[in-house]
Amino acid sequence: MNPMPTCTNANAWVLPSHPAHAHAFYIEGKEPKPRFQLMLACRSLAVLALLALSVVAVLAITPALAQVKGTVDQGTVEPLRIAIPAFLPGGGAQDQELAGQLSNVIAADLERSGLFTPLDPASFIERIEDPNRAPRFTDWQSISAQALLVGRVGRQSDGRVRAEFRLWDVVSGKQLAGQQFTGNVDTWRRLAHLIADQVYERLTAAEGYFDTRIVYVDETGPKDKRIKRLSVMDQDGFNARILSQGNELLLTPRFHPTTQSVVYTAYDKGGNPHVILHNLGSGQRRPVGPENVATFAPRFSPDGARIAMSGITSGNTDLIEVDVASGQIRQITSSQAIETGPSYAPDGNQIAFESDAENGQQLYIINADGSGQRRLSFGEGRYSTPVWSPKGDYIAFTKMVEGRFLIGVMKPDGSGERILTGGFHNEGPTWAPNGRVLMFFREGQGDNAGPRLFSVDITGYNERQVPTQNFASDPAWSPKMK
Repeated sequence: MNPMPTCTNANAWVLPSHPAHAHAFYIEGKEPKPRFQLMLACRSLAVLALLALSVVAVLAITPALAQVKGTVDQGTVEPLRIAIPAFLPGGGAQDQELAGQLSNVIAADLERSGLFTPLDPASFIERIEDPNRAPRFTDWQSISAQALLVGRVGRQSDGRVRAEFRLWDVVSGKQLAGQQFTGNVDTWRRLAHLIADQVYERLTAAEGYFDTRIVYVDETGPKDKRIKRLSVMDQDGFNARILSQGNELLLTPRFHPTTQSVVYTAYDKGGNPHVILHNLGSGQRRPVGPENVATFAPRFSPDGARIAMSGITSGNTDLIEVDVASGQIRQITSSQAIETGPSYAPDGNQIAFESDAENGQQLYIINADGSGQRRLSFGEGRYSTPVWSPKGDYIAFTKMVEGRFLIGVMKPDGSGERILTGGFHNEGPTWAPNGRVLMFFREGQGDNAGPRLFSVDITGYNERQVPTQNFASDPAWSPKMK
């Protein structure tokens, strides 16, 4: 893993004070079956939970600027117009190229959020020659810019790269932020993401999410013989790395909340699923959970000390919890129903899950100690893959109704259900750390079709495909990088 860039205030600048997926398996001529329905007797099972996501209301721009106009329910947003001239190079030709690349990544991050419209550089009147000097605001106002980001990037004498920036409110003529970041040459994309996060945070009052990674399942080969490999990439699809050899079926990876470790389901040669803990840095992996028991659909507790999962004992599929350090196992549910897809509330005191205890596949909430189970979903169709938002205000889910797979959210009391997107087969929502954006996978129809990753704003209006080299499924968003 690349070393973490360091961040310091720009000394010369006056800074303002401011505050899871087994793919649905296909039966020829019939609709896809979600993981929940694929319990194939005790030795072969394909039931899996999906990923963590979070929800936030549309954000207000800082008072000096125009506001992002829209609501969570309407999904209509007027993006803020921001000018991002190419950063100035700190030195030679290499720095010139780097400066242009850095500016492009920042602009792409902000545009992809749906809350910003980077203006065409061809429209710029003023040529920035010194990022430490106040710009000519009338020039930027005349092209309808509301914010202006300027900066410089270059290599230092020690070979490291330093990127510095200033963010200006074009309307008021005030500086909103200014910082510098330093890192190794191969971390330059991270420097761009860090700057984009600062811009996002200063102009929306919400946490940025660009300096994050996605763990997912890379899929290659024909549809009936897919090779699935554990993979990780930056949230924008770059810097992808394959982490496993593809000699085993693996599904539903989930990030640890504070470390660069993941937990996922892997199937042994006998077709039995087991939960595996994998350190992305060292590559070390070990099984987690009771021996000689089929386990699947794992997810970390908010503090990372425990893992909730499903376990099959004597033909029953119940929720269990495993202490990561000691291996101690605790039973959460015990019934004749199939219970899977656990997801902790942010405080760790409750768990959302799916069960067929009554009226088919529905969502439930239970206290982490196993008490107080109550039904959450009552709408038409079948519900699965509940994922609690990082802020605790919503639970994302997959809904199957009339042959379509929908991605939606509801409040933790079951009210306020909203569908964000739908299609032939959508599944596996996961939350960005700020709770505003969801990622999921979508698979089309046809023999040559395969899963692709998509993101969608919590309003449902800003759906984007996430680029991957191969087919990809089961995304899980990391916390902010440290």
